[in-house]
Amino acid sequence: MVSELTSMMTTVQDGTTLVEFIRQTSGSSIASLSSRGAAFYFQVTFLVIGVVGVGANGLILYALVVSKQHKKQVMIFNQNVFDLANCLFLVVTIPVELSNIYLSGTAGYWLCLTLLSSAGYSATYTGSVISLAAISIERYLRVVHHVWAKQKLRNWMIYSTLAFAWISGIVVAAASTVPTATVINGVCYSGMFLLTETARKVYVWGCLSYVVVIILIFVFCYGRILMVIRRQAKVMAAHVGPGLNTAQNQSNKIQTSVIKTMILVSVLMTVTWTPAYIYLALAESHQLTIGENGFYTVLAITYLYICINPFIYATKFDPVKRILLSLIPWKNDMLATECVGNT
Repeated sequence: MVSELTSMMTTVQDGTTLVEFIRQTSGSSIASLSSRGAAFYFQVTFLVIGVVGVGANGLILYALVVSKQHKKQVMIFNQNVFDLANCLFLVVTIPVELSNIYLSGTAGYWLCLTLLSSAGYSATYTGSVISLAAISIERYLRVVHHVWAKQKLRNWMIYSTLAFAWISGIVVAAASTVPTATVINGVCYSGMFLLTETARKVYVWGCLSYVVVIILIFVFCYGRILMVIRRQAKVMAAHVGPGLNTAQNQSNKIQTSVIKTMILVSVLMTVTWTPAYIYLALAESHQLTIGENGFYTVLAITYLYICINPFIYATKFDPVKRILLSLIPWKNDMLATECVGNT
């Protein structure tokens, strides 16, 4: 789905030439856009989002490694690697698009296929969503079916899931990009709007079904998790005295922190990407004409996910929060002063 939105970005940049070409081949309801001013400023905005995302996700990965959570929370670490890769592809792709390189020959085609078609961003985004759903299921098993997970859930299953997320993202991106990527008069064109009308409908409704399934996974898994945690909290309050079983309490606190973090990340992904899917469906069903302002607004909302996401980890995931706070100079000075005062 990302490749479809970014191919629409190329449409906005290139103006009526590509619009006419797409109308001749697929009958899309894309509006004719001749102004490139808004496209440029929006792309600069996207570049800034990507740069901020690279820095923020890099800090989160650093904090996960320093706190050794990259070994304990392997799937969450992998999720942040996906987010960092998303940002890197955005940072690399936007300058290349703004440079208006004339594509020719085999090298031009491969640049179109791998970079300008946003296949890399699409692959990492798809893998990221699959990974997020996998984390939800893993948390569900560990909390709701704790005994089964402790006996049956093995490290090889976790690593196989990570590999599946990466491979699936690459396969889906290739399937949606390779058949449509083409270079015409030195310009790269790709995406769903270059398919036949039947193929487009299948693809759009497939995307909508996919996102609905992912959202249902979030709702079911975290809904059940919250019910179990609430029940466990009541049992602990009734049977465990204050100060007892400190190790277990600390483990429960970390687990709760992880769950809260992943719920917020899942909600953020749902909120920021759902408008894009709705927009795409309305455009394909000819209920909406794709205009410049609406298109870029939707795209900006989707890109905000990779920029805001790290701040959730920074504020809600306690091990990461502690490491990041230790990087603040005046915070360290305050802690040192408190220690001296206590002695």
